[in-house]
Amino acid sequence: MNEIKPPWYFLALLILSGESVFILPFVLARIFRPTVLEVFNLDNVQLGLCFSIYGIVALVSYLFGGALADKFPPRKLIAVALWMTALGGVVYASFPSYTTLKILYGYWGFTTIFLFWAPMIKATRVWGGSASQGKAFGFLDGGRGLVGALFGTLGVLIFSLFITSSVAEATVTESRAAFKYVILVSSAIVMLVGILVWLFMKVDHQSEKKIILEKITLSQVQEVLRLPSVWLLMVIILCAYVGYKITDIFSLYAKDVMLYDQVQSAKVGTFLLFTRPVIGILIGVLADRSQTTLWLFISFIISFFGALLFATGIISDSETSLFFISVMVVATGVYAVRSLYFAVMEKGNIPLVLTGTAVGIISLIGYTPDIFAGPGMGYLIENSPGKQGHQHVFWALALFSCIGGIAAWYYYRLYRKNNL
Repeated sequence: MNEIKPPWYFLALLILSGESVFILPFVLARIFRPTVLEVFNLDNVQLGLCFSIYGIVALVSYLFGGALADKFPPRKLIAVALWMTALGGVVYASFPSYTTLKILYGYWGFTTIFLFWAPMIKATRVWGGSASQGKAFGFLDGGRGLVGALFGTLGVLIFSLFITSSVAEATVTESRAAFKYVILVSSAIVMLVGILVWLFMKVDHQSEKKIILEKITLSQVQEVLRLPSVWLLMVIILCAYVGYKITDIFSLYAKDVMLYDQVQSAKVGTFLLFTRPVIGILIGVLADRSQTTLWLFISFIISFFGALLFATGIISDSETSLFFISVMVVATGVYAVRSLYFAVMEKGNIPLVLTGTAVGIISLIGYTPDIFAGPGMGYLIENSPGKQGHQHVFWALALFSCIGGIAAWYYYRLYRKNNL
């Protein structure tokens, strides 16, 4: 069977859609976390519970959405997911009650996962072929980071423009009015990206037939479950995703520990996003030229040492340079792992045509941090206010990085022959 060779703009649309779909539920809250807490009148535990409801819905969506990705063209599923997610932004912009906000996060758990996640991973694997998996997933995650950073920059710009008084003196009413514009502009862009995907992210009919199954059978599911790579990836992704979720608190760390204001802390979140494309692209190219599975292990080690810099408490509000260096070390490890964990599916002998099913099964365990990471971080921070609570969060990152590193090392040893 000849390899399918989609054009470059196919990957560009995957990158654009891959981050756009998560802007409303996650990226805005990551960059504007202090603002979100204020304008929705939430504490860290309540926001964490919204993420947990998202995660619970996503958990079921991963499993059934995975099989769906093996039966329908990725283009159609991705476009519909973007449109439905953007509609949720209209509700978000009305600053609903806490109960409605929890329902909205459950809705986003369905739209961003059931219809979107596995089709995106499968389409990226198709683009990468047998020789460029590291590059494909590195470009995907790095490019998504760039899109997220651009959204963040645009959001900070819009927010700053609509704050009529100085940021430090802005009232809740002023912050809410400014943030509403950020939400509505973001929703409009997500809707537009869905239109572009529907119109242009196409492969020819014959190629499409090669990656779609008429029916998913029990024996095919059992075939996936028998692969050691599937079980190892569950552990690897779970640990890696805890690290990614913990990057959500960097803007809050900037406010609580470094004593930055709302805009300064949002800029820290945006700065972090700009490191993601650089790391993703570099690690993807490097991994394809050497050993993808080995670089996955090394990335966990970097994440572990970065976590220790924060966990030991050596960073204070007077150590600005050390703060940004430490952010960069954590970001390098976390984003490199994130760029590579699906790139090793090819080395792990997971069949291309069953990618969606495999991703669904792996994600069922791998993305459970969507349920527990948010409330867990919120609990640690709320019960130990200030610097100490943040240290506890980074000790958790060190622990998960260690466990992930052990699983990644075993994956490397088990499939080392496939790297030759």
